Amino acid sequence: MTTNSPVHSPDYTADVVVLGAGPVGLAIANYLGQVGVQVLQIEKLDQLIDYPRAIGIDDESLRTVQAIGLVDEVLPHTTPWHAMRFLTPGGRCFADIQPMTDEFGWSRRNAFIQPQVDAVLHRGLARFANVKTLFSRDLVEFQQDEEGVSLRLNAPQDRMETVRARYLVACDGGNSLVRRTLGVSFEGKTAPNQWIVIDVANDPLGTPNVYLCCDPVRPYVSAALPHGVRRFEFMVMPGETEEELGKPENLRQLLAKVLPDPDRVELIRRRVYTHNARLAGQFRVKRVLLAGDAAHIMPVWQGQGYNSGMRDASNLAWKLALVVKGLAGEALLDTYEQERRDHAKAMIDLSVLAGHVLAPPRRWQGALRDGISWLLNYLPPVKRYFLEMRFKPMPRYAKGALVAEQGGKASPVGRMFIQPKVRTEAGDTVLLDDVIGSSFAIIAWGSDPLWGLSSAQVEAWRALGTRFIQVLPDVQLKAGCKVPEGVIRVGDSSGRLKEWFGRYPASIVLLRPDRFVAGVAIPQTLGQVGDQLLRALAAIPQARQQAPLASRVA
Repeated sequence: MTTNSPVHSPDYTADVVVLGAGPVGLAIANYLGQVGVQVLQIEKLDQLIDYPRAIGIDDESLRTVQAIGLVDEVLPHTTPWHAMRFLTPGGRCFADIQPMTDEFGWSRRNAFIQPQVDAVLHRGLARFANVKTLFSRDLVEFQQDEEGVSLRLNAPQDRMETVRARYLVACDGGNSLVRRTLGVSFEGKTAPNQWIVIDVANDPLGTPNVYLCCDPVRPYVSAALPHGVRRFEFMVMPGETEEELGKPENLRQLLAKVLPDPDRVELIRRRVYTHNARLAGQFRVKRVLLAGDAAHIMPVWQGQGYNSGMRDASNLAWKLALVVKGLAGEALLDTYEQERRDHAKAMIDLSVLAGHVLAPPRRWQGALRDGISWLLNYLPPVKRYFLEMRFKPMPRYAKGALVAEQGGKASPVGRMFIQPKVRTEAGDTVLLDDVIGSSFAIIAWGSDPLWGLSSAQVEAWRALGTRFIQVLPDVQLKAGCKVPEGVIRVGDSSGRLKEWFGRYPASIVLLRPDRFVAGVAIPQTLGQVGDQLLRALAAIPQARQQAPLASRVA
């Protein structure tokens, strides 16, 4: 990827520059790496961040990690089925969130320690010769034109380096230099209160799950994390400073609220945070795209800052790959903001609301909350609403890279598809995504997924790397029926796929690489729906594909 060209040539060229080696940048670089895109990842620091950060990873994010082939290495650093309990000052639990659903293949809420998982994602990049990471590089400036983006970097030993790429993905945090340079707005609010985070080894409490105590004097959080780590978070009160709170006697006073012996702890680290709720006015400016905290930041109370960033990565990476490979036009990149911005705002609003539940702006609001919650806890539908996390806005795309006019609000189009276990013809039981891989999929219940397509249509979908999958009740796999070449047969061993297809007047689903339903059909309408989707994807016939930049630069 480094060039030995004349003096005026860039030091590095790539198809995509990913600025920032946080989780979002790492996930994007891994996906692009595995599909053959030339990637240069640039990080300002000399190593990955290791201080206290996110502690909650959800099922959608684990599905993203699964898609880049690293979930087996990540799972040992998680605690599945992690409950969240809101407590009154007297210790009564008024909201017990224990989501036990696994419709996307994984536990809905999981505790984790972010630096450990980030390290897994970083090590994963070593699998790809087409991905290079540069640490200790500080972006000085960038410019873009009709063909690409040029960057200037401060490198070690006072060197200046230049980079040329077709696209820049800015994952450079809430204070994003790229966003500010572009003049993109970042509207929202900063919370008036800060919080001090204290991580402790050899968990002195040992109880599982996470507790949010709505103490009007000083609200706090107590969270069990993997590997025997306990996190405490306390609100910083007006007039207090990080330096003051960090003194041993003041730390002891904080921990005395939650521990019988605050002197017997093994402190890992402490850090003060400010909670912001902000959303970028645009996610794309020509060849530059914003993702993660550069595009949106939110309070931590629903654990959705990290997970919203991972949704950005899942949505953007496959679209960028298609455009770079010449399989889709640049218009496809417009659907990234079109699909992600509204949902990011919904998650910001949810996180702000959860913060107000934990620490109401007015004391009388806390008393009202406690009284109402006591009554609602006795209503089974309300309890289920909390237990199953139905209050969490699930991503649902009404327009974008999909066949938008299908079925209205009741349609599965624009929603994430389920991921049950299936049985292969070889007799193995695997999760559905392991059969699909990192590509599109056309999945047919019972029928031949090629039957409704012309040979030209089949070739158009194969050019995108599509997997054609026939799903049957698993007992039918033993019938040994012959299937067309290139069709994969799997058995519905749990009955969940049959139940899903039984809800809708459709027997075929067209899935995007991010596992969202892009269209539904029956065999007789598959060709028509498929052509509509290809147009929505701005798909380009195979003959017009372009070579990646890194292979075209002399």
